[in-house]
Parts: sequence; C-alpha cells; structure tokens
Amino acid sequence: MARNKEALLLLIDVSPPMHRLLPEVEKLCSMLIQKKLIYSKSDEVGIVIFGTEETENELMVEVGGYEHVMVFWHVKVVDIDLFKALHKLPRGNTVGDFLDALVVGLDMLLKKFGPTNKGKQRLCLITSAQHLTKEPYEGTKEDQVDAISAQMKAHGIRLDCIIVRGKLTVPVDQKIIEENDQLLNRFSKKTNAKVVHVDNPISLCGALRTRNVSPVTIFRGDLELTSLMKIKVWVYKKTSVEKLPTLKKYSEEAPPTDKYASREVKVDYEYKSLDDSSKVVPPEQRIKGYRYGPQVVPISSAEWEAVKFKPEKGVKLLGFTDASNIMRHHYMKDVYVVIPEPGHVKAIVAVSAVAKAMKDLNKVAIMRCVWRQGQANVSIGLLTPNISSMDNVPDSFYLNILPFAEDIREFQFPSFSNFPSSLQPNKEQQVAADNFVTSLDLASPDKEEALKPDLTPNPVLERFYEFLELKAKQPDAEVPPLDRSFKQITEPDPELFSKSKTVLDVIRNKFVLKENPKIKKSTRRLWRDKPSTSNEREDLQEEGPEIESGDVTRSSLVKKVDEIGNLTPIQDFEAMMARRDSPIWVSKAIKGMKVFIYDLLENSYKGDTCDQAVECLIALRRGCILEQEPAEFNQFMQYLCHKCKENDLKEFLKLLRTRQITLISKKEAEDSSVEEDAAKNFLVKTEAVD
Repeated sequence: MARNKEALLLLIDVSPPMHRLLPEVEKLCSMLIQKKLIYSKSDEVGIVIFGTEETENELMVEVGGYEHVMVFWHVKVVDIDLFKALHKLPRGNTVGDFLDALVVGLDMLLKKFGPTNKGKQRLCLITSAQHLTKEPYEGTKEDQVDAISAQMKAHGIRLDCIIVRGKLTVPVDQKIIEENDQLLNRFSKKTNAKVVHVDNPISLCGALRTRNVSPVTIFRGDLELTSLMKIKVWVYKKTSVEKLPTLKKYSEEAPPTDKYASREVKVDYEYKSLDDSSKVVPPEQRIKGYRYGPQVVPISSAEWEAVKFKPEKGVKLLGFTDASNIMRHHYMKDVYVVIPEPGHVKAIVAVSAVAKAMKDLNKVAIMRCVWRQGQANVSIGLLTPNISSMDNVPDSFYLNILPFAEDIREFQFPSFSNFPSSLQPNKEQQVAADNFVTSLDLASPDKEEALKPDLTPNPVLERFYEFLELKAKQPDAEVPPLDRSFKQITEPDPELFSKSKTVLDVIRNKFVLKENPKIKKSTRRLWRDKPSTSNEREDLQEEGPEIESGDVTRSSLVKKVDEIGNLTPIQDFEAMMARRDSPIWVSKAIKGMKVFIYDLLENSYKGDTCDQAVECLIALRRGCILEQEPAEFNQFMQYLCHKCKENDLKEFLKLLRTRQITLISKKEAEDSSVEEDAAKNFLVKTEAVD
C-alpha cells in the first residue's frame, strides 16, 4: 500500500432539500477526483447516497434498519469512470438520515481495511441536515454519536462534515435543525472531525479539501524565554501555497499499443572542455564559480562549507513589543503554529499562561528561529497568542516570519495631506468616497461575508483541473467558457453594484473628470514637416511637450535631467524629484541640491549669493516634505546654521528669519522627529546664540 494513500468515502444527501444544490455537489466531487488523479493516483474513493427510495447496503441485509441508504460506488482506486457516475447522481424523494449514512460508511471502511491504513481514512458528509434522525434502539442519539466517534477515533478515521443550507425556500422545523447541528458539532468534540456551514455555491466549492495532509513538525524542542525558563513545544506549518502541478515532457516515439511505455523525456547534460570540445569533463574535475565583476572566482565545496553560517538550533525569545508596532504587511512566507508538547501538562499550562498574559497586555514576542541543526539561515519570527475557545484544544501561538532590512522595499509615496487644499477632496467628496467603500464591503456586519478566504477556491487552479479533465476525454477540445461559480469570484458582483447604484451616481457627480488643457495633444507633425525657422520652433515650444511626430513624442526626445545645473537649479531639482524610472533620483536630487546650496554659501562674497541659496533651500524643503524625507532637510538645516555662524554669514541667517524658513515638523511630515514648537523656536534659539 502506498505510503500516502488515502481512502475517502463520500456520504451525499440526495433528499428533496438538496435537489437544487446537487449540481454544485457533483461539480465539487468532480473537482476532488480531478485533483486526486493528478496528485494521488493510488487514492481510493467511494460514494454512499442517502435519502433515496431504494436501499442497498450490507448492514441492511445483516442487521436491518438502515433504510434509504445506498452504496452508489464501492471504495476503489480513482479512475475516469467515476466522473461519469458523479454526473448521474439520483434525486431522492424521501428523508435522509445522516447518522445511518455515517454508520454504513464506517462499516464499509472497517470491513475493507480493518486495522490497516490507520490515519489514512476519511469520511466526508455532505447534507442539509434538515430531517429528523431516527431514535436508536438503545440509548439516546448522543450515545449513538459517542459510539460512532469512539470507533472512528480507534481506527484513525477523520470526518469532514459540510452542512449546505443557504436560503431556505420551504418552512422547516427550527428545533430539528438545532438538534442536528448539536449532534454534528458533538463529533468535533469527540473525534477528529471538522464541521463547516456553507450557504452558496462558491463556499461549497472551497469547503472540501482534496487531501488532508498529515501534519509534520518542523521543530520539536524548547521555546527558550530565558536561560532558566524553557517550554517544550512543537511547531507545525499552518498554511502553505498550493501551486499548479508540474508539467512533464512526454514523447510520442513509443508505440501507442505499448501500455507499459513510460514515454517520459529524460535530459542528460555533458560538460566539455573549451580547449577541446570533444573531451567530456568528469564530475570530479568540475568546480563551481561565482561572478565577481568581469571575472569568475572558483570556490570548492570544502571552502563553501567552511564559510557557511551554521547557527545553533533553537527558538529563543528576543523581546516583547506592543502589537501595534508590527505591521501586518511585513509578514513573510508561510504561517506556523506553535503548540505545547502533547501530553506535557506543565508545557500546556506554561504556554496558556504566557499566551493569556500577552493577550491581556496586547503584546507580541520577537523570536530567533533556527528549525534544525546545520541550517544555513536564521529567521526572525513574530509570536502572536492564539487563545482556544474549545475545552479540549490547548492555547497556542501563531508564528509569522518578519523581514530583515534587506527584505524591505521602501516605496516613496508623498502624503495627500502635503498637497495644497485645491488638490485635496472637500467634505462632500470625502463622504461620497467613504459611502462608496462601505457599499461595496464584502464583509458588512448586516449580512454574511461573501468570498470567505477559507472557503473560496482558487479559480486558476480549478479552471486548470477542469480543462485537463476535458482534454483527457477530448484531445482536440477547446478551452471552455468560464464557469458561472468562478465568474462570481473573478468578476464584479452585478447584484452588489445594482444595490449601490445611488452611491455610484453620487460619487460620479462629486468627482467630475475634466480635460487638462496643459497636456492637450496638438496636431500631429511628420518628420518631413519639422519646423525650419526659429519662429516655428518657438511656436512648437509654446505648444507643450506632447507634440507628436509619427510614433515618437517630443517628450521622449527631450533629455532627462540627471544633475542640478547652475542655470536652472530649482527646475532641475524638481525634474529629478519627479522622475520615477528609478528610486535613486529622489536621494540623488536631494544630495545634489545640498551640494549646490553649500557651494553658493561657500563662494559667497558679502552675501551676494544668499538670495539664490534661500530660494534653493525653500525648494529643497518643499521637496523633502512631498517625498517624506524630513530628516534629510532638518539635518542639513542645522548644519547650515552652524556653518553660517562659523563663516560669519549673518545675511543668510537674517533671510531665513525673514522668510520664516524653519525645520520640518511632525505636523508637516509624519516621519519627522521635530515637534511643531521646537521647529518654530529653532531660529529663535539660533538668534539667541548669536
């Protein structure tokens, strides 16, 4: 038996309340089989339906009583024929008892596998749970649930329960629904079971996982808070990315009648000498090389091992901080869950105490993580408390990997508050924008959340599997149109937009698009019609930078400013700050303007360049505010004032006071470390020193 082989038995309710949802259930099961054919060719799948007029199961023959339950497909290895059967599910016309179906399904798995395949068996119940279940011959329904749970737990059988109701179109007894929900939730407390409620086709498609991968620890050891306080923990992966299956190359050279031909294409590489192309270099004569400028530096495997960083295995606390200090967009890679060592009472109590204290104080922990001995890298993780709401599940932590300085990309976007009032929205526009966002909220408090992350399937993956199944049946088939369910994921919801029509009309009226005359395109000119006289050139200069010549715009012919010149330093500075073809231009423009201002003051004769230096300083201040670089200006301003006192440039300081040029405060730029009062009093303090 294959190591990762799984046996899955689908228990599908086909009673009348499920009729309108059965097409979606059939599609859900088809998607499941598609993935199993790709990833797990040795997996076995069976189908039991209940709520039918017919009865066909072994327990009915052996002991009787299990009526309206039919074995639709016996448990066997998945194949293409199962697809055809899934599209022919009968529609029942009687009530469906999910407890009877569970007993029949459990009996099938126990008879087929017995004590083998433990932990690799799964039951999946798909039902509306709207019908009253029968009273057992002995005991209560709760006792029956406990007995089923005990058998499942003893044989390592898991249960996925999907309750599909949506909007109820017929009146139902609410007491029956509540009783059934309590019975199904009881499974999750007594055995390894998961209960999911879905109310729409999209959530149904994402409710059933292809395979439940057995969790494997990536770390078992001590969570070291101090050298004297250590907690035994296990670390698992909480999430992982599911990628498209790897496409392999196959050859058609093998005879079509040869069933045992693998048809796989294998690639072999040969390394040959540059001096003699016919000579093959054996592996022992090869060595890796790394580029360093124009040359290649050879480094042997022994040397590479010697320079490798080999940290010590362990998870150690570096410190605590407020949760508000960590930005969620800094989380990297996958999420891990840190649990106390199972069965270790002291570890469970210690983790619970630390987690609850962190929760009460709104703190998170910064950890140093090395999962295994000899690992080549160190991770910095963020530990967040996870307080359990279930009595049989202990408290734990979530661990997110944080970036190092080299991993962060700082994109410089100026704050809208720094723009003039004419470019900022008025109060009515702000209200219209707020209402627009609220009206399109997918998780509004007055209704069920749409597109739940844990129940929304990836449309790219599902479309790939769907097309792969179609190509397996029809090799010449074209790509089918997008499925209706997936359209609801990838396209705007027309119902939501129709309800928000009034809000959309308001925001359309408040934000009127107008043509900007400054960038209005002028008449096209061909190269042969280029101006020949100076007057025509002046006319073209007045027309603006967007004059086109064929497919080339005039703006593309103008040389971009890459340094601050002596003739138009302010214009050059603003042009460099506006460039977005590389992130270096902002820092280069600021540095260049600093050097230009300093040279003006250094070469000043009786203050003749002070006026120009002040104008350039004002432009620098304005640019640093827009680009959120207050520290660059403030440090330079303090440096200038200090130098001016040394070089006796009182005229420049006087101009600063007259023009009221001060440091950039927090009110003007959030990143500034200077308070507003300190910024205003900066020149006053300078004058007092003088």
